[in-house]
Amino acid sequence: MYQLILASNSPRRQAMLKELGIAFRVQTKDIDESFDPQLPPQEVPAMLAKRKAAAFMAELQPEEVLLTADTVVICEGQILNKPENFDQAVEMLTLLSGKKHEVVTAFCLTSLQKQVCISDQTAVYFRPLPLDAIKHYVTTYKPYDKAGSYGVQEWIGMTGITRIEGSYFTVVGLPVHLVYEALQNW
Repeated sequence: MYQLILASNSPRRQAMLKELGIAFRVQTKDIDESFDPQLPPQEVPAMLAKRKAAAFMAELQPEEVLLTADTVVICEGQILNKPENFDQAVEMLTLLSGKKHEVVTAFCLTSLQKQVCISDQTAVYFRPLPLDAIKHYVTTYKPYDKAGSYGVQEWIGMTGITRIEGSYFTVVGLPVHLVYEALQNW
């Protein structure tokens, strides 16, 4: 009945939707991802997902549903965005080493008639990471497109994460169980 548009270039989000058997097309725009530092960190992903959706409203068709999403990593009350360079990635992973942090992913389903926005939070625990392992990961995997400088599904996640409380898929970048449920209820 509806045509789903995924407003994300993330290969991980695209792969998850494909695995669910959901037909979609990808359409993206460059969106300002800055935010007010006074905003509580857990609210930033929903605010950004809504901002991304707003950018598409003028061109959305009656039969289309837009899926936008954003993910942040929060450690010690600080948002760790995507690193800009090697040194920043190493710094972020050093901060995460041996600690618990939160990953919050929010998504919005938007049509001309309505909008549903849902956030999900997962706690992630890293064992202490040796500096040489951090540098190896950043050099080999170049995690510059990942919040917090890591992909849970990559080497650093497999070797460094000791426990997750919540949805693995939220950490990957899309709580697909909640997306599926929201689409069923649409």
